[in-house]
Amino acid sequence: MTKQEISTITITGANGFVAKNLRNFLSKNHIKVIAIARKTFQKHHTETAVYSKTLLEKGLQNKLRNCDALVHLIGIGKQSSKYNFEGNVDLTKNMIKTCKKSGIKKIIYISGLGVTKNSRSDYFISKYKAEQEIINSGLNYTIFRPSYIVGKKDYLSKFILKQIKKGIVIIPGSGKYHLQPIFVEDVAKIILESISEKKFSNKILDLVGPEIIKFEDFVRYFVKNKKTKIQKINLESIYHEALHNPKSIYDLDSLNLLIGDYTGNLKQLQKTSNVELRPIKDIL
Repeated sequence: MTKQEISTITITGANGFVAKNLRNFLSKNHIKVIAIARKTFQKHHTETAVYSKTLLEKGLQNKLRNCDALVHLIGIGKQSSKYNFEGNVDLTKNMIKTCKKSGIKKIIYISGLGVTKNSRSDYFISKYKAEQEIINSGLNYTIFRPSYIVGKKDYLSKFILKQIKKGIVIIPGSGKYHLQPIFVEDVAKIILESISEKKFSNKILDLVGPEIIKFEDFVRYFVKNKKTKIQKINLESIYHEALHNPKSIYDLDSLNLLIGDYTGNLKQLQKTSNVELRPIKDIL
């Protein structure tokens, strides 16, 4: 299937940061989208909006017939009394059932950089289980394991800018652990490429940018020329705060992801994708 032959793509989690950018990119490329979300959202003229909480609602399968692929972007990133990480697995199972009943043969799944069968965090374990459900589904798949995906209004940048407004940015520990951020528009291009190109079939790829950067240096991209203090707090103290203070700047899950020092296999991505990845200075 070539890019020109792609007719319609289904996207779950349509209200999320990556989904919004992907939907905008596909709209500009005149590709029809069936956008699925729990809550209402503003849709593009090329889109059909569908509202679903379980991906198993009656009549949903009929609406998705003749789609070329489904991009699964629903994800539970933070546990609460209402949601837990096991929901990542349950929603993926439901998504697979819906794909099979709708005749959708290609799944694109956004997992997480650092996910392996030996993962210990509940979040990564749920992502790994979801990956296995997809791999064993018999459907054509591409699983991406992304580093921080950045761009206008991405979650990490908003988090740092919120602290800057208060005059101080808190860095857990040394700040010398690494990120390998990738630009969200590059992600959108790669996702579309993964649907049209056979070389992406049944592969797991790290979705990472061309540069590895220390978190403290990443923060300085935002702080430069601003009267903002950078304060490093030792990990024991910041973990204690996360455990005992519901209003802590960092929660446990975001801390574990941040200090995990996760970097990926850029060469494998570049060997598979033709997208020219943009450097950090051109993104931030």
